[in-house]
Amino acid sequence: MANDDAPFCPPVAADAFAIKDCALLTIATGKKATTLKELQNHLSTIDPDSIYLHVWGSQLESQFEVREYNNHFASWARRGLHDDTLAERLAMVAPNEYADLEELRQEFLEVIAERLEEKEYLHWVLATEPFEFIRSTIVVFDTAKRVEQPEELIDLIPHLSTSSIFYHFIDARRRLPINQDDFRYWLTCWGDRYAELNHHLAAIDPYFNGLTTIRQQLANAFERYCPRKSP
Repeated sequence: MANDDAPFCPPVAADAFAIKDCALLTIATGKKATTLKELQNHLSTIDPDSIYLHVWGSQLESQFEVREYNNHFASWARRGLHDDTLAERLAMVAPNEYADLEELRQEFLEVIAERLEEKEYLHWVLATEPFEFIRSTIVVFDTAKRVEQPEELIDLIPHLSTSSIFYHFIDARRRLPINQDDFRYWLTCWGDRYAELNHHLAAIDPYFNGLTTIRQQLANAFERYCPRKSP
């Protein structure tokens, strides 16, 4: 009889961990905002894929650019509206703390509504540049690399592309039913054997760290808490 409490292994070939890579393709929505009120109105109805791109998409932007804020809404509040207070509040919304994109949408709307109540002029003042809503679709590539044992990831993770890290550590959270990354989800197949490693992987912030930093933190965790097998 099947054990309903047993951990569910991700659907990878022959119980191996399949290394994937990805790219986000952007698609214009035709919607733009020139005032904070317009941003609020569009944000209330925009496709969730647009929210996903504007919140997480900056992670895949050039790693050589210094990101002033982690999401596009906060960046626009600073550059377009020149409202540092609003920008800081929007920047502090951590998407990984919300169950889904609808909850995240409501949080952004509440932050904006609060600011509109504080500053009446923000209903009508024109931004110096419009906010253009775009949405995304993710294209996934199979690298043909397979990992049979967690110990193999010790040497592999430092060489993964940042877009592969994005796919397995960030995008996985909207694909998997329990809001986990692919690494932790796969490690549960070994029961408690890698519990300490899983604990430290869970402590890595997926949002306020850049992908290069996340890759290094993953590598450090595997190196320290996933002992290599003896020859």
